Amino acid sequence: MTRTLYLFSSAAPPVFDIARVIEEAQAAGWDVCLGLTPTAARWLHASLDGLAALTGRPVRWDYRLPGDPDVWPTPDAVLVAPATFNTVNSCALGITDKWLVGVVAEGIGRGIPIAMMPCVNSAYTAHPQWERSIETLRASGVRLVYGEGGFVPNDPGQGDPSTYPWPAALEAVSDLL
Repeated sequence: MTRTLYLFSSAAPPVFDIARVIEEAQAAGWDVCLGLTPTAARWLHASLDGLAALTGRPVRWDYRLPGDPDVWPTPDAVLVAPATFNTVNSCALGITDKWLVGVVAEGIGRGIPIAMMPCVNSAYTAHPQWERSIETLRASGVRLVYGEGGFVPNDPGQGDPSTYPWPAALEAVSDLL
């Protein structure tokens, strides 16, 4: 049985490895729909057609117009990774000016299984809103892949995108089902 995964990514360096992650998710039985923040879409601009061909669906990053049909199937689960400081806080606070955050906010309300793995440095995690947002998301039922066994923040300027724990994120979203 094929399950539909909304794979949502923010503009953080691990997003450049998204094609490989899509292929891994597809090999695990997921029908993947790729959604991006507007900045991530700009970063991947040259790859968007190839990513659409890989998933068999258009890559999305903006709200559709009223009356336009929804071109994606209903998700069985949502994975938000990499999730930047802005994306994590926007999701926790329900600030839906970005399409991706709006889908997550509605998904929380609809009870859709959601996993989220941040990609932030330790300076961001020192901000007082960070822990409040993490706790709000956890209390809302979002599975945070953060800390031991997931993403561990690095010092500013010391991140290595090749060590981003994508397998932990894919495992977490599978475990939700």
